Amino acid sequence: MLRWLLACCLLPPAAAAAQPWADREDEDPKAWVELELKLPPFPKSENLIAFEVSPASSNRFYIDTQSIVIGSDGVVRYTLVIKGSGGGENVSYEGIRCEMRAQKYYAFGRRDGTWSNPRPGKWRRIEYDNINSPHGVLYADYLCLEGKRPVKTAADAVRRFKYGVR
Repeated sequence: MLRWLLACCLLPPAAAAAQPWADREDEDPKAWVELELKLPPFPKSENLIAFEVSPASSNRFYIDTQSIVIGSDGVVRYTLVIKGSGGGENVSYEGIRCEMRAQKYYAFGRRDGTWSNPRPGKWRRIEYDNINSPHGVLYADYLCLEGKRPVKTAADAVRRFKYGVR
């Protein structure tokens, strides 16, 4: 009987520990509210700036400099363009929440130059586990300062892409 009671008492903490990271976002003690989504214009090639993710990757990665927005909610929003060596292209409008080291997709680009309907995405923890994962590089090298707070302005972010961290 004592073992059964003990097992019942331990179940809720174990279940909470198994809960996915993104589902625990609401446990943040601060009352954080995300800004209303406003999709940017579709990216133009003259506004793209390349950045390297990994020398082992055959993909090329670009940020649309005109889409970078540092929100009052602490989220850096941007358009990411990934071009594959075979000619394929992925376009996504995303955000990085620096204080949580998390990334979220807002919309995906279509071939006709329009955005998919935005859906409520989930925040996902940024990990450095894939040579083709640009989010870790964006977080660590360009969009977040000391891994805790976003760059101050979009112009600061563009300078970091053009000239590196200073």
